[in-house]
Parts: sequence; C-alpha cells; structure tokens
Amino acid sequence: MSSYDVSAVRSSFPILQHEVHGKPLVYLDNAATSQKPEAVLEVSRHYYERLNSNIHRGTHHLAQEATAAHENARELIARHLNASSAEEIIFTGGATDGINLISSTLGYSGKISPGDIIAISNLEHHSNTVPWQMLCDRSGAVLEVIPVTEQGAIDPADFDHLLEKTSGRLKVLALTHISNAFGTILPLAQMIESAHRAGALVVVDGAQAVPHLSVDVQKLDADFYVFSGHKVYAPTGIGVLYGKHSLLEELPPWRGGGEMIRKVSYDGTTFNDLPYKFEAGTPNIEGAIALAAALNFLNELGLQNVSNHENEMIRRAADALTSIRGLALYGPSDRSGSLSFNIDGIHHYDLGTLVDKMGIAVRTGHHCCQPLMNRFGITGTLRASFGCFNNEDDVDRLAEAVEKGVEMLR
Repeated sequence: MSSYDVSAVRSSFPILQHEVHGKPLVYLDNAATSQKPEAVLEVSRHYYERLNSNIHRGTHHLAQEATAAHENARELIARHLNASSAEEIIFTGGATDGINLISSTLGYSGKISPGDIIAISNLEHHSNTVPWQMLCDRSGAVLEVIPVTEQGAIDPADFDHLLEKTSGRLKVLALTHISNAFGTILPLAQMIESAHRAGALVVVDGAQAVPHLSVDVQKLDADFYVFSGHKVYAPTGIGVLYGKHSLLEELPPWRGGGEMIRKVSYDGTTFNDLPYKFEAGTPNIEGAIALAAALNFLNELGLQNVSNHENEMIRRAADALTSIRGLALYGPSDRSGSLSFNIDGIHHYDLGTLVDKMGIAVRTGHHCCQPLMNRFGITGTLRASFGCFNNEDDVDRLAEAVEKGVEMLR
C-alpha cells in the first residue's frame, strides 16, 4: 500500500464534502476540469480582497504589489517547467489559446508554405487538430496524421514512416503529451529528437500531463509546450505557453492592444519585449497567481507521490471493472490520468446518466477526440479520470455503480 496520505489531501478540497443526488460526491472527471484546494481558493480570494489592481504601469502601492505577485507567479512556473528564463513563459487563456497563438503566428511569420507538412497524431484533442487544419487552409500546407495501434498507442515504425514520407517538408509536429481520451503517454523525448533531425518544430499539448508528471521542457527539448490551469487545480481562463526564447523572438505578435507595445504612433508601432509581446490587454492576474499556488500545492504533495497514487487507483479501477461482462478498456495498460471504457450493447451516455444518479461524476462522449473515436468505430466512451484526492472508496463506488447501471440497462 502507498504511504500517500489521501485523507489529508481530500480534506483540502471543500467540494468533496458535497452530495449529488443525495449521495456523497465521487469526482472522477479531472481530465475535463480539476477541483480546487483551499490553498488555491484562499489565494484567489486574497487577491481580490487585498491586491486587486491592474499591473505593470501603475505607480501606486496596490499596482506594485499585484505586479510583483503576477511576475513572481511567472518565475515560479518557469522553475516548475525548468524553462531557461521567465521570459519564455507566456500567460494565455488556456492550452487551446496557446496552440492557437503558435499556429497563427507561425502562419503570419511566413514559416509555413504551400506543400509543407504539419503532422499530428490520431490521439489529439480537437484543440490540437483544428488550429492546424485552419493553418493548412490558410497556407496551403498539408496535414498528416500518425495512426494509433489497437492498444491506442503510437507505433515507432509508423512515426518513422511518416518522417521518411515527409522528408524535407515536415515543418511542425504537434503532439499531446498524454491522451485526454485514453491516458496514453507518448514517447515524447524520442519523437522530438527525431522531428528535430527532420528539421521540424515541435508543439506539445501538455494539458493532461502537467497535473500528473514532472515536466522538464529543456530535457524534452520541446520548442513549445502548453497547458491549462484548470486541469491542474487552478481556475479556468488561465494557461501557459512555454516557447524557446529564440523562437518567440522570431514570431510576430498575435493580438494587438495595451501592454504588447513599446511605442505607438499613427506612423507605426514598435512591440514590447518578451514575454509581454504576446500578452495584449489586461491579463488574468488572479488566475496567474492562483496557478502558481496550485503548482506549489502539487509540489508540496510531491508529483511523484501524486503520480504513484493516481496510477494505483487507475489499476485498481481497471481490475474492478474487468469483471463486468462485455467491458472493453481503451488505451495501453500503462495509462496515466484517465481510464476509458465501454460496455457491449450499452450506450455510454445512458450508463453515464445512471452512474451520475449514484453520485459518480464521470465523462461520457467523444472527449473532443472524434477522429480517434472513429478510428475505433465508436461514438464515445465512459471516462473516469483521476486526481490527487481520489481514493479506494471512490474506485469501489465507481465499480459498484457501473455494475448496477449495467444490470438496469440489460
């Protein structure tokens, strides 16, 4: 058994004291959005009660305090990702916002030309698919897709084949770190190294990885890495784009407005230095500060401890569910974060609705991965996704609810 004190962790999350349909809440939808611990809620409240002010340009006391807290958050996030400097950390509205920023500015920069190749995998969330399709439509580039195996993983031979087929034309490789639908962990370090040898830039969607793994962007050698605050125990509406300094310097601004400028006249505008060049307008100040608090919360627990505990819960859930007749699990056995499954002859939405009536929050549907669902000939799955606070009782109640729901629907 793990020495992880999950009872103490659970006591940090007020929402877990609530009931749903008269039953104690079992929250297993962390891949969609995470719940917030007291440490984060207190920081958010403190900001609005004690610091609330616009930042960077004010000379008064509150403005200076808010600016310091916001930029301290940037520094902490840079250390958390092992970025080489805080200038490489751009605050965004979330992972989707960050991917759109990169895809758009790559298009504006002239780096993508007709006939160039942009590659993604069949595991990608729509947020790491549609922006690249849009860039292809605008630029004349071609989208290529790395297939997945029956186990929901990437076969290195398929990736090597794509590199050979696109030799000299591959400009961008955009990959998830961990699949939100199946929990598949991609072998990113090797794929990034191979893509760089082929002359491609690599963009990583880390929305599902940052809550579960220690991410070192320098070790990975990712060119760009994005994640969302709300997946990692912080508020919605805040995210991070990490980019290598030299690449961010090369790219043009995305949005125009205040803060991203150095000087404005009707004859022309000069743009601000990094990271502010990409942060037009008043930022989500509270969100950035709360995101830093969320990462501090995780670091105090120990990311390895969290990962070990969550993986133990996923294995327990997989073992408990496999006794159900007609159950199909998706993804490899060494999955992270999420457990996706279906029951033969039962629609995922119907079963998910019944499970909800028993107080269990799981996600049903295509999980914003319609091409992946099409690959497996399904419309969607039930997905139980785990966080630092889930315990054995949550897993047992999930299994009991699914079994009972199956009995009612057969």
